[in-house]
Amino acid sequence: MSLARATLVIVQALTNQWALTPPNPTQQKSRYYTEELYILQIAPLVFKTHMIIMWICACFEVMYYFSTLSVSGTSTILSSVSPFATPTLNTLICPATTDPHINISPLFLIGIVAVVLGSYIRLDCFKALGKLFTFDLTVHPDHRLVTTSFYGYVRHPAYTGSMLLVAGLTFSHLTEGSWLTECGPLKSNGSALVVWAAWWVWTLAVGVSRAEAEDNQMQKMFSGEWERYAENVAWWFFPGLV
Repeated sequence: MSLARATLVIVQALTNQWALTPPNPTQQKSRYYTEELYILQIAPLVFKTHMIIMWICACFEVMYYFSTLSVSGTSTILSSVSPFATPTLNTLICPATTDPHINISPLFLIGIVAVVLGSYIRLDCFKALGKLFTFDLTVHPDHRLVTTSFYGYVRHPAYTGSMLLVAGLTFSHLTEGSWLTECGPLKSNGSALVVWAAWWVWTLAVGVSRAEAEDNQMQKMFSGEWERYAENVAWWFFPGLV
């Protein structure tokens, strides 16, 4: 494992944290579409859990990097001061019976780019909507129809960002070469695929369910203005696809 990978997973965790931190609190009395399935309503809770898991993965990857310094001897100074230089800690960090191959792969790099891009899109949506953006579906007293920035290309770009985050984290942490699959709980064959499938299905279900609910609400509130917007911006998440 290289210092470059350790650095990139920290960058990825930071951008993920920024993109999944609510920019505004939810006013419960302003919520709508409260009849949504409970498993789809808990997106804020899932985001919090998601962030914790990503930081755990990032920390273990960094600890594994420092543990390799003490084993490989590539840096005498760093290995001598590394707190992970004991066999016991090394075993806790990576209890694999064979040498793990935690490395930078093409999929890992694609994942980094996807997470950074997804985070940028979500942060830009936070800025474009300002006080209107909440993680629960709400109507603000001064609500308006926002059609600028990424909203000029798709009607629900924040969900586009979320999907890119999930895809990117999948490529980075649920494929060969990551701590989760080489040392962690997803070392078993097929387990990473099951986690990815469940994660992706949930993310897509939330996006589709909420996009439809938001469209219906905006159509009620803005009528003709929304009709013109929907005619010009026909796609929910990805232009030309969906």
